[in-house]
Amino acid sequence: MTTHATPSDREKVVSKLPGWLRQNLKIRAAQLGVEIQAAVERGITDWCDLASATAPVDTSGADSFSTFLPEGQWDDFRQVASDRRLSLIQSLAQSVQLWLDNNPAPEIARPSVTRRIVVCNQKGGVGKTAITAGTGEALAEDPGKLHPVRIAKQLAAASDAQDTPLDTENLPGLGLRVLLVDFDPQCHLTNQLGAAPLPMNGDSLTNHMAGDPKGDLRDLIVSIDDEAFGGRLHLLPACNDAFLLDVRLSAVRAREAALERALASVEGYYDVILVDCPPSLGLSMDAAAYYGRRREGEKPGQSGALIVVQAEDSSADAYELLTRQIDDLRSDLQVDIDYLGIVVNLYDSRRGYIATSSLQGWVDIKDPRVVGLIGDLKEQKEAVRVKQPLLSYAPRSQQAVGMRALAREIS
Repeated sequence: MTTHATPSDREKVVSKLPGWLRQNLKIRAAQLGVEIQAAVERGITDWCDLASATAPVDTSGADSFSTFLPEGQWDDFRQVASDRRLSLIQSLAQSVQLWLDNNPAPEIARPSVTRRIVVCNQKGGVGKTAITAGTGEALAEDPGKLHPVRIAKQLAAASDAQDTPLDTENLPGLGLRVLLVDFDPQCHLTNQLGAAPLPMNGDSLTNHMAGDPKGDLRDLIVSIDDEAFGGRLHLLPACNDAFLLDVRLSAVRAREAALERALASVEGYYDVILVDCPPSLGLSMDAAAYYGRRREGEKPGQSGALIVVQAEDSSADAYELLTRQIDDLRSDLQVDIDYLGIVVNLYDSRRGYIATSSLQGWVDIKDPRVVGLIGDLKEQKEAVRVKQPLLSYAPRSQQAVGMRALAREIS
């Protein structure tokens, strides 16, 4: 143990803590938004104020741990530890554990109304499926672990150099209960996550939307079993019968509400539902956009359309068609459909002027604003090939870091 004076009326102290306790301290401090040095200071103060030491803590394997404490606190702490005939390592471990016991992990903040995020763009190949999956994974990640997240101020700066590692901060997972809905007859989301498309002769979301269900929709939902998501991430697989959805919807009354009616029975189980839309401007897109409308009692920006584009000209043309359809739906049905933002996906500044100028064009729109910039890197393609979620296959990749930033931008 050594101490060094610092110019901020604090002194650096170096002792030891077991790795598991240091990690618990780091996670809890991040969960509560508290600096580690403030947590240790509070724990030492409370421990010294006790009439006697707390229960012993297993300090086997303890290694170096340093922090900054108010001047004089460490000397006072050493005296109390000596009076109690305890080592400094044991005393510090008890102090940290006391702070953890007195400051439990916060409850997950759950929305009062299930949020509905419609991931859309009728242009194929922009990566709607990857954004749907990555955002859902980021929303469901373990709140008891720290994950690297790109700092918000680097969203625009990330366009400058694809190979430069992004500055990150380690934050707890959001821990939300998430349902991914594969609303595309091509079944890309279902296949990417390693699930099986629903058989044509069985039940499907299409049947429920068309008013011809063959069972309970909940029976079709599968869990994405991965330790990172702790049973919080589920998938409603697609079926090829969705190719016929627009035809079947044409005979349904109040067809704009067909998706909402179909998913009503499962909404209560989830905090967020993300819908991976097909590349279409037909009736199915009307139903998806209507599903994302702002409901009574819901704050603006909680639900709505998340538009995925690329930094090239054809995405701009597709964007105009999509927003025109949504705006027409708003006007015709007198509903509020919020734009949650634009995600520029598969971005690579090395493609030159077309990419960089197109990105600037998206940024200049302002409303909706760019809420995500995801690079065109190999990890996403590899995750698709091995049919694993990106955030468990490559949790520290730039794409994963960007997905977490995106999830927080729209939370």
